[in-house]
Amino acid sequence: MGYIEEIRALVGHRPLILVGAVVIVVDPWGCILLQQRKFPYGRWGLPGGLMELGESVEDTARRELFEETGLTAGELKLIGVYSGPDQFIRAANGDEFYAVTTAFYTRKVTGELIIDQSEAITFEYIHPHELPEGMVGSHKKMIRDFMDKHGES
Repeated sequence: MGYIEEIRALVGHRPLILVGAVVIVVDPWGCILLQQRKFPYGRWGLPGGLMELGESVEDTARRELFEETGLTAGELKLIGVYSGPDQFIRAANGDEFYAVTTAFYTRKVTGELIIDQSEAITFEYIHPHELPEGMVGSHKKMIRDFMDKHGES
């Protein structure tokens, strides 16, 4: 049982503050790696997840990217930290939380893209001006912020 599951066993569905990280992986053509998720089913988002005890946000970003994709991130560059009332999430099982998410980007990854079948349906590199319908709203904002600060038009 992981840290979050242990906390949930104690507090039930009550709102928590959870810290996480995502990574925007940019290929040489400016496309972004997106994950079509199993939870919520079919939604598109960025690779990432929640912090475990003792991790930095950079550690979390690197671990989650590797676990979900098989890719190892090179240099991570900060896009921003996202928090507040618009980051409230109610999961399908009734769990409630406010996410504090640190978003990074990298243009350098190594390894072979492998789909973690427990979390993802598929991955695709998609141009940021052609984002799919059904994206996680906060991830769409992170991509817009990335494009405004670091992307090519």
